[in-house]
Amino acid sequence: MLVNKSSSLRIAILDLYEGQANQGMRCIREILQQWGKDNGFSISYEEFDVRLGLAVPDTSYDLYISSGGPGSPLESEGTEWEALYFNWIRSIEDWNKSVEYAARKHVLFICHSFQLACRYYEVGNVCRRKSTAFGVFPIHMLQDGKNEPVFEGLKDPFYSVDSRDYQVIEPNHSRIRRMGARILAIEKNRPHVPYERAIMAIRFSDHFIGTQFHPEADAVGMQMYLQREDKKQTVIENHGEAKWESMVEQLQDPGKIMWTYTHVLPNFLDLAIREPVLSL
Repeated sequence: MLVNKSSSLRIAILDLYEGQANQGMRCIREILQQWGKDNGFSISYEEFDVRLGLAVPDTSYDLYISSGGPGSPLESEGTEWEALYFNWIRSIEDWNKSVEYAARKHVLFICHSFQLACRYYEVGNVCRRKSTAFGVFPIHMLQDGKNEPVFEGLKDPFYSVDSRDYQVIEPNHSRIRRMGARILAIEKNRPHVPYERAIMAIRFSDHFIGTQFHPEADAVGMQMYLQREDKKQTVIENHGEAKWESMVEQLQDPGKIMWTYTHVLPNFLDLAIREPVLSL
């Protein structure tokens, strides 16, 4: 949108947490506020309770961030809220295809939203994992990820919070090619485990990008999560107590999740404001 310093920026946050307590929304708000302060923008945002409130934004916002959330990305098929959500995706697609004198709208899909977007676009098999993934994990970039502006400044691998019972595997490569989409990152290779690696990030189009991981997660929120008894037991049962202790220790490493926190979402915002206004 090529806006000037001290400009205002209107952002819509689609909240898919279904009223459940979470750290994700706090982290998104804090990143937006800090980025606005650092870059001289007046940030205003509105939150839309998609699942409980059946609320989605219109096309008047400058950009959109769609959050993670609990539960199955499969069982919502046919529900009223999912129909509204997919109609919202279509409305932004239609805007981006039709406008002549306005900037295209950028969208970031996070975790649960990413899984829904993968179902919407039919780019892979969205399915349940054999066991819960929860903790700080390395994420490996493919070549397209190394050329992705939203990943600028990240290392390979980079680290982020992963919290999910579901995954996207078995990419539909012909569909992805027809769309002009690109797989950006995958989970760690585990040759001793006979399972396909999950897709961790996709650029669906020039203006839509999604991540399976939580780029907004910070050390404070993750520390609180790991200290919760249910989350601690999940990690210990699946990976052992040494793994839980290692996760807690990794939170102190500025080159891991805090590096991702300070790069991915800020890079997304940087890219969105550079979107040119098209003209005849």
